[in-house]
Amino acid sequence: MDRLQAMEIFTRVVETHGFKKAAGILSIPPPTVTKTIKDLEAHLGVRLLNRTTRALSLTDAGLRYYNSCTAILRDVESAEAAIVGQAGQIRGAIRVSTTSSLARRFIIPALPQFATLYPNIDIGLLLSDTVSDLVQEGLDCVIRAGEPRPSATLVARRLATFQWLVCASPDYLARHGEPTSLDELQRHRAVGYISGKTGRSTEWLFQVGEQTHAIEMPEQIAVDETEAYVSAGVAGLGMIRSASYMVDALIAEGSLKRVLPNHVAPAEPLSILYPQSRYRSPPLRAFVDWCIQIFDEEARTW
Repeated sequence: MDRLQAMEIFTRVVETHGFKKAAGILSIPPPTVTKTIKDLEAHLGVRLLNRTTRALSLTDAGLRYYNSCTAILRDVESAEAAIVGQAGQIRGAIRVSTTSSLARRFIIPALPQFATLYPNIDIGLLLSDTVSDLVQEGLDCVIRAGEPRPSATLVARRLATFQWLVCASPDYLARHGEPTSLDELQRHRAVGYISGKTGRSTEWLFQVGEQTHAIEMPEQIAVDETEAYVSAGVAGLGMIRSASYMVDALIAEGSLKRVLPNHVAPAEPLSILYPQSRYRSPPLRAFVDWCIQIFDEEARTW
């Protein structure tokens, strides 16, 4: 049994939650995956996975072994990457998912720099506000706003934090007045933003002392894409609650006006997430480190 190959297969099974999905990603027959896991468990003398007809989960021993496998595979890849790096050539392709707003605001304007630094890395940029399943969709990483959920298989690296701002167009405020309190805010109309996680419009959160207040705003129109959401606010269709990096320029030019500046919401993080085992890829590691650098530079201006 090739132990490194067995570790690779095992980590893929864990991250894809299935034997067939792991086989598809690794381009090997499903029976090979099944036999490898059985041989691995026999070799170690412990059960690594709990298998049912509906679910696949790690045993305690399996979780410890998974963590060890990812560390070992990272070390192997690092050793290979060091040799590749000496030759000055990092080659490969990565698939990255993020929202269109983050891509247009941060990633795409800086990509010429990345292409100069790493001319042999190809990037597939998939843009959607819908939350992606990294492994099942064959992604190397995702960049998203919001607090990442705890995960045994995913690494979340924080890129920056931002503030939520409540805004409205001058035309809307001329027609409906400007709210001065949260109670007055609820008598206004908002543009709804449909969450990709829940399929429902998101609540507006505000920090009052040590408590967080959630407000459901009346709405006549709702959208599920951030660029369209901000455009609807500029068009005067209702008030919006948007990330600061999305509306700062529009506020500065007068297309939007911030309201309730003394009522703040909890700060939100921007993070890049990737499977633990995938970080041993030199192209992905280069991209993650580059993202951390460009977001750190941008965040100083927020």
